[in-house]
Amino acid sequence: MKILIITGELASSIVHDASLKSDHDVQVHVVKTPIAAFLTPNKMIDELRSLPADELRSVEMIITPGLIRKDVSPITQELGIPAYKGSTDAADLDIVLEMVEKLDLSTKKSADKLIEEEQRRRALKYISDFEADDENRKKLLKKPGNILVGDLPVGEDFPMRVLAEIANAPILSHEELLKRAEYFVKSGANMVDIGMIAGENMASKIPAMVKLLKDELNVPISIDTLQAEEIKVAVDAGVDMVLSLDHGNYNEVLPLLKEKKIPAVILPTDYKRGWIPESIEERVNSLIHLKNKCEGIEVIADPVLDPINSKSMVDSIMACRRFTEEVKPDYSPIFFGIGNVTELLDVDSVGVNALLAGISMELGASILFTPEESAKTLGSVKELSVSSKMMFLAKMRGSIPKDLGINLLVFKDKRKGEVITEEIDVPETEGLANYKFTQDPAGSFKINVINGQIMAVHYLKMKPTIAIYGQTAKEIYDEIITRKLVSRIEHAAYLGQELQKAEDALKLGKNYVQDFPIFQKFMEY
Repeated sequence: MKILIITGELASSIVHDASLKSDHDVQVHVVKTPIAAFLTPNKMIDELRSLPADELRSVEMIITPGLIRKDVSPITQELGIPAYKGSTDAADLDIVLEMVEKLDLSTKKSADKLIEEEQRRRALKYISDFEADDENRKKLLKKPGNILVGDLPVGEDFPMRVLAEIANAPILSHEELLKRAEYFVKSGANMVDIGMIAGENMASKIPAMVKLLKDELNVPISIDTLQAEEIKVAVDAGVDMVLSLDHGNYNEVLPLLKEKKIPAVILPTDYKRGWIPESIEERVNSLIHLKNKCEGIEVIADPVLDPINSKSMVDSIMACRRFTEEVKPDYSPIFFGIGNVTELLDVDSVGVNALLAGISMELGASILFTPEESAKTLGSVKELSVSSKMMFLAKMRGSIPKDLGINLLVFKDKRKGEVITEEIDVPETEGLANYKFTQDPAGSFKINVINGQIMAVHYLKMKPTIAIYGQTAKEIYDEIITRKLVSRIEHAAYLGQELQKAEDALKLGKNYVQDFPIFQKFMEY
């Protein structure tokens, strides 16, 4: 295919390099403007009309810079040659040229966005097709270590399932309980856990909680307690899984679990006697011993993932590996309590959750467990849901978890953007924050983020006049401009800055406080 690429002067060398790598007949036309993004469809039409007619006649496709804001379809209309947007970064043009015949290129969206969307669509379709394959599901459920929790297949041969805990569930109102559970399911939780209160017997509240969640949700429900009475009540109420059994409580509830055929998570402990295993060997032997005692029900083994430097996170991971090796070929699904680490580590949860999910996958874990109890772990369920999909794709493809079509890149970019320094022959000056504040006679604003929206309240002479809500900074400031609620340029600039901060805080789950940064600089030590 003969392709004509239009670019500006600063990116021309990168574009030329990409053209040389392509198997297509690629011609590059450099417009006499430094920055390609400044081009418009009309400007490019004028440029192309200046080319010899014979040169244009053989062109089968025109690729424009991806950063152009406007729709490039006028080029096709005027010249009769299909024109599409390329990548936003010239460095990605080689990928675009490699996939040009497979991509449904757009006149409105940049090509790299389309590549990402197509890769994501294929990745999610692969997982969706796997989950929907009933014949394969039945076949896999016959293998040791694969079980059903409710109607959900769980085990090493399936994607790792995310179990989200509603901590201290009995003290929540039914409205709060359901809202929390629905948030977890929307975030990607495959199962929802009712977290009870340690040291208190609140069995009387369990039936109503179980009924509410079973009626309203389409995912398995579990109960998190070591109290035998609470477990019995929960099983009778219809929970799909129990966590947890240990050497101190299993004998009281095992007959009921056998009768109801309810799977249970087992711990290597005896909390009734106050005993916790110290060594890797004690942990593994205790789990195997309890697994044998619980014959007659499906068990999910929890070697107990320790927080960093509490005892030893490494030992708990080694215990997990050792357990799976010891029980072969009679596998058991493995429970990985990732929240034990993220809640007790002052680090952004995104990378921690992804790394622990990768370790879980290598260990053959089946359930990833987390609450979202602290602000720093807000979003952990969604992060683990995405991580689980990433690790399943990597496992099935036999690849590292990179270029899968889905990712957890939130704060950093996958690639460094091209750095082009433009030399401009104009006076230079350094910006200084020295503009004196003057009250805007049109009024002032109090900005906040509340209930998943940005709220800007307009005040005139200290009295509120209107509250404007929106999801984006643009929605808010467009309304402010339309209503003529700002009259000074420095006030307009300030509002743009604050509203963008509010939008960023909303997207990232950060706290927003007007006039304060949402990100702090790294502390120097």
